[in-house]
Amino acid sequence: MMPNLDYQRRRGQLEEYFDRTAMDAWKRLTSDVPVSGIRATVRAGRDRMRATLLAALPANLTGRRILDAGCGTGAMSIELARRGADVFAVDLSPNLIAIARERTPHDLRHGSIEYGVGDMLSASQGDYDHIVAMDSLIHYPAADMVRVLETFSSSARRSILFTFAPRTPALTVMHTVGRLFPRSNRAPAIEPVSNTGLRQRIDQSFDLGPWRPAMSARITSGFYMSHAMELVRR
Repeated sequence: MMPNLDYQRRRGQLEEYFDRTAMDAWKRLTSDVPVSGIRATVRAGRDRMRATLLAALPANLTGRRILDAGCGTGAMSIELARRGADVFAVDLSPNLIAIARERTPHDLRHGSIEYGVGDMLSASQGDYDHIVAMDSLIHYPAADMVRVLETFSSSARRSILFTFAPRTPALTVMHTVGRLFPRSNRAPAIEPVSNTGLRQRIDQSFDLGPWRPAMSARITSGFYMSHAMELVRR
């Protein structure tokens, strides 16, 4: 898939935000240092979402290759490697990748992690048994999200695990409140997506024809709301 102009524009905004504007805040959020208020609920929600995605994968991943698309500071990659997986972890932000490398323990048991900086759609490292994209697609509209999934499907052998921002009244209220903050302090807007509409797009996609939705779970924690979906081969 060649990224369209909307995808490229949003990708640039994300790189600017995570690599420059919110570097310190994101570093604290993804660590174990005390945080308060909204950030504490977001951290708790992300922890629960990570556990939800991990629960959909085998406990023993020895010998399996996994793409962690939009790996951030590496928490998911580390857990996957500890289960024995060989992980290729990619993110747009060089600074987040640097933090991920610093936080990666020397002893990953039987697994390994290779980190890379770049677009998750350009992570051409051969085929993967599983592709995981936790909160990496929440900033893209449904059409772009499905195009990303179609690209993933060409290199995934067993499953694709991803999350999206569910379109709910509660999330609409959160967006309204978020717009009250100065623009310089805001993350690029997330794109609420209808669960039903997304499933319809997946069903209508020729490239995703060999795939079907499996696990589905929603995590809500204060200002964090995200929906996990798993696609598996039919």
